[in-house]
Amino acid sequence: MAIEVGTKLEGKVTGITHFGAFVDLSGGVTGLVHISEIADNYVKDVNDHLKVNDTVTVKVINVDKDGKIGLSIKQAVDRPAGEVQQQARPPRTPRPERTGGDRERFSGGTGSSGGGSYNNRERGGRPYKPSAGKPSFGKPSFEDKVSRFLKDSEERISSLKKNTEGKRGGRGAKRV
Repeated sequence: MAIEVGTKLEGKVTGITHFGAFVDLSGGVTGLVHISEIADNYVKDVNDHLKVNDTVTVKVINVDKDGKIGLSIKQAVDRPAGEVQQQARPPRTPRPERTGGDRERFSGGTGSSGGGSYNNRERGGRPYKPSAGKPSFGKPSFEDKVSRFLKDSEERISSLKKNTEGKRGGRGAKRV
């Protein structure tokens, strides 16, 4: 008997692995039932569902060119069409509608005057203020950005130094 995709056959479980079970079909031909094709529900361990020498009904779901045969136990069971979908997944609950709060965070917030795509106040920084004396046309120049970056980094380094010096014993304190 030729093994074709879609045919249902009787077989005997000859081996069990962590990824599925090998089933001996007629004439010494063996196929694999993958762990995902054993039952409709989640299968953590194949041994909970199958034992060696169990007789099972399987459906041939694919035959590779190199002779490997893919089998399914759950597709071999005849059910009404709608039952499989309901059993496999519970219905989803709809997501709540988004409010404008997220848009404010990514657009720079209300009252900020540009400077980035993320609101600096949420990261603990200060809102962008253009440098005094230069006209602001909506976008700061490269030099303004670099000078602001240097100023912020120097402030952060100095505050880190102050915090770490206090923990190490301070300025020039002699260790005994």
